Amino acid sequence: MFEPRLALASLSGQSDAEWARAADELAGAAFLGGIALDAPTREAARELVERDRDEFLPDDPAGFVDDQLAALEDADLRPGFNVRTTSLEPLRAVAEICADRGAILELNAHCRQDEMCAAGAGETLLRNTDRLREQVAAAAGEGPDVSVKVRAEVPSVDLAETARAVADAGGDAMHVDAMDSEGVVADVAAVAAETDLFVIANNGVRGEATVREYLACGADAVSVGRPSDDPAVLGRVASALDEWVAQKPEVRA
Repeated sequence: MFEPRLALASLSGQSDAEWARAADELAGAAFLGGIALDAPTREAARELVERDRDEFLPDDPAGFVDDQLAALEDADLRPGFNVRTTSLEPLRAVAEICADRGAILELNAHCRQDEMCAAGAGETLLRNTDRLREQVAAAAGEGPDVSVKVRAEVPSVDLAETARAVADAGGDAMHVDAMDSEGVVADVAAVAAETDLFVIANNGVRGEATVREYLACGADAVSVGRPSDDPAVLGRVASALDEWVAQKPEVRA
């Protein structure tokens, strides 16, 4: 899906093309966004801004996605865009843009902010597998690689079953925020081995110890969140990945 196996995880209101380009010598992918696509999620994003959270709120979300991806056309990494929506038509429009730009479309089933969950987006999708399947299928139908960003430790949610649902609906990757439950990566990876899902592990990735822990659990790649603008952290992670791949030449493509 991308090489090297280091991704930058989206940080709402901060992860734009300039942020991604600053790390393109070390990262293989960068997930821009997140961005709210439809009226309910845009209203939720406005409410988040009112309580001092960063959000992208362009007048034309699809146009913003296209412009940001165009700005990375010659970057030495693969871009992705993390999106939040409750309806399918704006999702299909942005998925088509991602397909045209060779970018990954990442569905956000991760956000736990009350406003976004009340709108029916974010981690509420983990509790409603039918809606998640519907969004994955709608996005995949437009042709891009589709990732789903998820978090562990959501009550009554089995991420292994979520992974199976994502794969069945045509998804290509699961981006797993382990939330200090690293073993969940192994559960998702076991499903991925049967379904060809690509597994990206996130949470606390800072250097060799965390890289080796997640890859030993079966992850195909790791992602860095908050310190994604710290070259020292990215350098340590990139070096650890290089060492792992050198020792494990059978790592999945």
